[in-house]
Amino acid sequence: MKTSNPALSKKILQNYTYDSTASGVMTVQGTVNKVALMLILVIAAATYTWGKVLNTGDIAAGMSSVKLLMIAGGIGGFILALVIVFNKTKAPILAPIYAILQGLFLGGISAFFESMFPGIVLKAVMLTFAVLFSLLFAYKTKIIKVTKKFRAGVFAATAGIAMAYFASFILGMFGVNMSFMHGGGTLGLLISVGIVIVAALNLVLDFDFIEKGAEASLPKYFEWYGAFGLMVTLIWLYLEILRLLSMLSGRD
Repeated sequence: MKTSNPALSKKILQNYTYDSTASGVMTVQGTVNKVALMLILVIAAATYTWGKVLNTGDIAAGMSSVKLLMIAGGIGGFILALVIVFNKTKAPILAPIYAILQGLFLGGISAFFESMFPGIVLKAVMLTFAVLFSLLFAYKTKIIKVTKKFRAGVFAATAGIAMAYFASFILGMFGVNMSFMHGGGTLGLLISVGIVIVAALNLVLDFDFIEKGAEASLPKYFEWYGAFGLMVTLIWLYLEILRLLSMLSGRD
């Protein structure tokens, strides 16, 4: 069960196989409940930083007031994600904290985009959930089947995007700007669309992992781990959709 999401991999199913009749095992419904709770935590935290930015009447001052919270949310969330990946038993404790930290970051960045393009955040949220439920329907009805080739293709595309992001970050430290990736030109727009598609397809692999994990009767804490993995992809998808919409709005 290969997945491009580093939080959800084939090795997990190989290393954790339990009797399906045992109590305290992973279920799909249990994982869905954890996803819902993490979404609530993300929204609650995002509402706080969102309000701090937009209620001041001065976007620059508002962004300055939440700068430390956003940094803590972004970096702290990344560190926690690594800890969860390498210590899965901590997921029930750390996954909710991860959701709160990411919410603090998302609220600030969303408010910034909203100040530039009014209405863009609502569109991004609606599109993100539309993609989520559309792909869930396609997965459950077998319109999209998770085959070895499908997994390999999504994995390769995601790895390529990760390498491009990393290269852009390193080169940016030396003053080299990869404007073709982040600019509002036609090439930049096409790249952004491609990244959104790849992020969306990662959701299908996450669905597959959760379903297969429940079938394999993984330990109960994997409900939190599966929910965490899905949230990682969902947050990535939202940010990419937000960026794409901002590029389209900037071309008007």
